[in-house]
Amino acid sequence: MARETTTHRLDKSPLHLLHRAGQGATEAFEREMATDSLTPRQFAVLVTVSQNEGLSQTNLVEQTGIDRSTLADVVRRMLKKGLIKRRRTRHDARAYSVKLTDEGSRMLKIADPLADRVDDRILSSLPVARRERFMQDLRAIVHGMGRTSAKRPLDQA
Repeated sequence: MARETTTHRLDKSPLHLLHRAGQGATEAFEREMATDSLTPRQFAVLVTVSQNEGLSQTNLVEQTGIDRSTLADVVRRMLKKGLIKRRRTRHDARAYSVKLTDEGSRMLKIADPLADRVDDRILSSLPVARRERFMQDLRAIVHGMGRTSAKRPLDQA
């Protein structure tokens, strides 16, 4: 009986369900990539940098939602892989601007259609008529949680 109650409770928890959905999406992305060469966060950085050449790491945090310390680690790994390069900005010697390398552009061209397939697979779980509303709701959650997290950090670890 307690097991049913726990399952029922978790089925009503947005926190739990979003976590499980995120796990599934990450696993699908990793299977689609078929190598350890690119993570979902690295893909997000590649896409964002490709659309905003010379973006600072601070702006990358804002645009990707990746926290500052995790982004610093992601950038270090991507630098080692030769996917991005960074330089000090002209207006602030403490800040870096980030650009794609030729290898980063090549990797993005390979990864883009694979990521699209993952997106399609995720959305295929829903009837076609509900997909756009689902995306709107996800964006609303991300926007709302962004405001909340700015006022009170959710992740203390």
